[in-house]
Amino acid sequence: MAAPAPASAADPGTAFKILLSCPDGLPRSRVLVKFDRSFDRIPHPDAALEESISEIWNQSLQQNPSLYSGTKFRDICGNKSQSIVGEIFVPSEDDSVRYQHMSDPLGNGAIVETSDEKIIVLQRSYNVVDFPGYYVFPGGHSEPQEIGIMGHQTDGDFACLTERVSQEMFDGIIREVVEETGVPASSLTDPVFIGVSRREVNVRSTAFFFTKCNIDSSGVNELYSRAQDGYESTKLYAVSVEELQGMRQRMPGCHNGGIALYESMRNAAKKS
Repeated sequence: MAAPAPASAADPGTAFKILLSCPDGLPRSRVLVKFDRSFDRIPHPDAALEESISEIWNQSLQQNPSLYSGTKFRDICGNKSQSIVGEIFVPSEDDSVRYQHMSDPLGNGAIVETSDEKIIVLQRSYNVVDFPGYYVFPGGHSEPQEIGIMGHQTDGDFACLTERVSQEMFDGIIREVVEETGVPASSLTDPVFIGVSRREVNVRSTAFFFTKCNIDSSGVNELYSRAQDGYESTKLYAVSVEELQGMRQRMPGCHNGGIALYESMRNAAKKS
């Protein structure tokens, strides 16, 4: 596990920690997700503090009615932003204990390489809560409801859902890339899993994948204008690896960590 990466002096939101790195890239056949109720968020014992989460959420909703709360998978290493994170942390070296009162929704992100070897980056809309206007990779979350999970499951359900949850990790990132960029799923190679990074601010973890697109950067830009979820971003960039480095100071930490995971993958490929 890598040490936490420092944020820029001007923006602590760019800081990240690599929780897991798979530089060789793992196909879906080699990735298994453990899905169990023991990983659920644990309500904070301080009832007033717990209630304040809903109060902050309601205030945010009044300021921006386009927000919504949804069921998400958690990362152990409902999805309401919790700005009182300092009080919710549990003193522990074990992250699963330290963040047990946090929602810690597991996001996903894709390093998409076009046929002319450019990397796709989006600029976030100013209507989103987290890091409006920042650069991010296509992504979002794998969705429990896509495999029939609408709430807590019985013990018997967990065993049969494990494989489906694992598959949704891969299907979910393809779906996000298609919805956010407009490229067809048929243009993408099956993603490989390259690791997990965590943003230090607000404790947001993101599983990163790498996929190639058989469309060039100009074609991707044309398709972006018809993207289903284009409202979540304001612009699509197709950049070189060198240009990508210049965007790091305006990337949320979890996506900044995605660059580090991509670099590890590229370095491993050079050595092989």
